[in-house]
Amino acid sequence: MLSYIEINKNSRLPMYQQIVDSIIKNISNGNIKLNQRLPSINMISEDFYLSRDTVEKAYNVLKERNIIQSIHRRGYYVVKNETNCKLNILFLVNKLSTYKMQIYNSFMDRIGLNSKIDLVVYHCDEFLFLNALKNNKMAYDYYVVMPHFKNENMQHTSFTNEVLEAMSAIPKNKLLILDNIRGPFEDDVRAVYQDFDKDIYEALDKGKSKISKYKKLVLIYPEKSIYPYPKRILRGFRRFCLENDIDFEILNEVCDEMVFKKGDLFITIEEADLVNIITQIREQELSLGESIGVISYNDTPLKDLLGITVMSTDFKVMGETAAKMILNNDMGRIKVPFNFIDRKSI
Repeated sequence: MLSYIEINKNSRLPMYQQIVDSIIKNISNGNIKLNQRLPSINMISEDFYLSRDTVEKAYNVLKERNIIQSIHRRGYYVVKNETNCKLNILFLVNKLSTYKMQIYNSFMDRIGLNSKIDLVVYHCDEFLFLNALKNNKMAYDYYVVMPHFKNENMQHTSFTNEVLEAMSAIPKNKLLILDNIRGPFEDDVRAVYQDFDKDIYEALDKGKSKISKYKKLVLIYPEKSIYPYPKRILRGFRRFCLENDIDFEILNEVCDEMVFKKGDLFITIEEADLVNIITQIREQELSLGESIGVISYNDTPLKDLLGITVMSTDFKVMGETAAKMILNNDMGRIKVPFNFIDRKSI
């Protein structure tokens, strides 16, 4: 059994992941059988000169994926043959953005090799969405849906009557609503979501000590967009400003030759507006984080690298939680943490 585990200490892949991959590979090709006992943590640790923590982490990953099971005083046993337990999942996402792909990638990582995922991007277009469901009716074990649509005025809507009808035809035990729970499904479906108006309000409240040094808050909210944003963001922003007696303004976009005044704090949603406003601040030789502040909505690795303060849901947790609910066949609704991350731009 130990000969099936391949460890390359010169690899950049973590040791625990190499153990996980080796065991899964050999389960898939039939070398390791269902109900077969695996080597103990001590055996692998001693044979490959690894710490117990490394081996235990690998076994915990396999346990979380329901591939192995520990039996008290007997050891670890294979309980799932992945080649015989493929899950077919249709993953419907409204757009290909950095943070949407963070959700998708973390979902794929967590769901493991016991699934086949087909990704469909419907670009907030009702027709494309309905067509995807129609062409794949009853073809999948699970349907993961991020419901964000645009109406005839290019504004955000969570559902249309046609979308609701199509989603109602999916058995509830096969449906998982991701990111946006708004609609009549709230109480009786599997969902992992963010609460847009409450989230932005609470995030701003968490950052109030830093925000209070600014005289005016300016939210750049695109009223019409190819990929529109929920208006609940506006409601949460307004409520925070009104309850805290803060002067505020809502603009549709960042214009060229924007008028900046000392004490302005800008909140951007779209990446293009963030780039535009940072560029103008630099061109006017203003001091970012002192005379002018910037907060961006939705975190990305690049914003972290550049030191941009953000308000963001935890996209990695969102994807992982969705996968875990499917693997464990859990029902219910789970709200994902939404964070205020203070960096150098305020």
